Amino acid sequence: MSHFVTLKLNGDFRRLYNRGRAVTNPALVMYYSKNRAGICRIGITTGKKIGNAVERNRSRRIIREAFRSVVKDIDGDFDIVFVARSKTKYQKSTYIEKIMRDMMHSENMLKTESNGAEE
Repeated sequence: MSHFVTLKLNGDFRRLYNRGRAVTNPALVMYYSKNRAGICRIGITTGKKIGNAVERNRSRRIIREAFRSVVKDIDGDFDIVFVARSKTKYQKSTYIEKIMRDMMHSENMLKTESNGAEE
């Protein structure tokens, strides 16, 4: 089973914002970059525009659960930051998972055998 580690340092987030590649969707933004850590690392950002603390925490929980389903299909080691948008809090984790898979498929981050199964 693939595991992931949480990004916590501000420098890691800034590095991805400035030097990482970005993929956008109305419900989610993904910044990513390859790493040499040997494991996927994930960070989640929810700004105050999302809503109050309850809505921001819900958005983080939805993104984290969707990523748990996708992480086993990622090919390689990446640092990934997901930025929640205002539509995120209204979505189910299965919909966010589909968005993540579409984003990662478009950037060739997924293993090849899982790409055919999703079609």
